[in-house]
Amino acid sequence: MTIYPVETGNFKLDGGAMFGVVPKSIWTRTNPADANNMIDIAARCLLIEDKERLILIDNGMGNKQSEKFFGYYYQWGNHTLDSSLKKLGFHRDDITDVFMTHLHFDHCGGSIQWNSDKTGYEPAFKNARFWTNENHWDWATNPNAREKASFLKENLLPMQESGQLNFVQRNDTAFLEESELGFDILFVDGHTEKQMIPHIRYKEKYIVFMADLIPTVGHIPLPYVMGYDTRPLLTLNEKADFLNTVAENKYLLFFEHDAHNELCTLKKTEKGVRLDKLFSFNEIFNPQ
Repeated sequence: MTIYPVETGNFKLDGGAMFGVVPKSIWTRTNPADANNMIDIAARCLLIEDKERLILIDNGMGNKQSEKFFGYYYQWGNHTLDSSLKKLGFHRDDITDVFMTHLHFDHCGGSIQWNSDKTGYEPAFKNARFWTNENHWDWATNPNAREKASFLKENLLPMQESGQLNFVQRNDTAFLEESELGFDILFVDGHTEKQMIPHIRYKEKYIVFMADLIPTVGHIPLPYVMGYDTRPLLTLNEKADFLNTVAENKYLLFFEHDAHNELCTLKKTEKGVRLDKLFSFNEIFNPQ
């Protein structure tokens, strides 16, 4: 198995929304804001090359939305999914599986693209199976008013219409559940219904793909919960269990949304679980 970080593009989000009830005077210490109160956000994905499979975990916003839509998110930098894959020697047609932690547009928008004459939509990975879970699919395709703007039908329905949609099977019997894709999954419900957090065994370490459970290093302290979460009190409980497990087992956290930090470890302190050390991916897995 070989794992690669894949940058799909950077954008900005409102810092207050990203940190909920935490005061700006505190969260700006780790996530500085610009004049519009916006903070830097990444859409950093993982690519897993494992024998005959090439598995992409999440895929960013994509590029099919309108100029007005992207105008809300202040895209910056030069990263794209295609350019990042090309640097690694791959093409999107090589992808065999697209695993989506959840179906908010910034995690799955790249799954679907315009067709050649822009009269409709088609899968952006023509040879891949798309993976979600049935509970979350039902949640996303029948959205509540709070999340409706994040679950875009043009991102979702073409996956089903193409016949490429697959559901991860669940048994609800363990903290971590084995998946068909060769890694374990933690299911969490605070941010959205049945978000999936991959736990990947790699080179004698565990990498945990954080998605929106802990989006940036600044969100590690227990009360630092996004305003976007649908069940913030549940997120608190899920984070408490998760943070203790990570600190005890020395897991590596891989950040999807932290534009400036890729990996970290955690430690237990008198104030609770806190940041231990920061690393780049290459520093840990490809040292020179």
